[in-house]
Amino acid sequence: MKPFSRAQMAARVAQDIPEGWFVNLGIGIPTMVADHVPADREVILHSENGILGMGPAPPPDKVDPWLVNAGKQPVTLRPGGSFFHHADSFAMIRGGHLDLCVLGAFEVAENGDIANWATSENDTAPAVGGAMDLAAGAKRLWVVMEHTTKDGRPKLVERCSYPLTALGAVSRVYTNLGVFDVVKGRGFVVVDMAPGVTFEALQERSGAKLHLPG
Repeated sequence: MKPFSRAQMAARVAQDIPEGWFVNLGIGIPTMVADHVPADREVILHSENGILGMGPAPPPDKVDPWLVNAGKQPVTLRPGGSFFHHADSFAMIRGGHLDLCVLGAFEVAENGDIANWATSENDTAPAVGGAMDLAAGAKRLWVVMEHTTKDGRPKLVERCSYPLTALGAVSRVYTNLGVFDVVKGRGFVVVDMAPGVTFEALQERSGAKLHLPG
């Protein structure tokens, strides 16, 4: 078994984004997607702190400390990119103008529910931020995350046990072991598997029933 690396997961997401889509990238692995969008493909990346036309991370000697994404990581600006007020950024999100949002998650349920901001009702982690707005406002929501927690607990589940970010919002999940569509009435349908991963091994590491296409 050879799980996908985080860079490979991000590259796979980038590969699947169609030409011309407006896409928000969440904090964590999703931000790496910007580094893998081909320069000749028109994918317009949005960051909720007020950037449209965001490019990949700059080389160390080209960092602009004033140009950062929502996770405070240095980024670049593609030709034609723009900056704008935080309120205008969320007007884009809430107005349904984003074709896709890519987020990380703690859990995704087979009905598309997502939990990605807290691991208990009393979590002292930072607040949910823009994730709820993005999950509700974007036309599609994809999740990219590790398939299990560090102690081996599955993150693809029948029902989320953590506080929810959004109900029934996720349509596709990318993990280090495979790619899954979330299909209404069926649940997780396997689209792809990492090299050397069998369907049986994938099912053993999942907390919900998996289905093959067809």
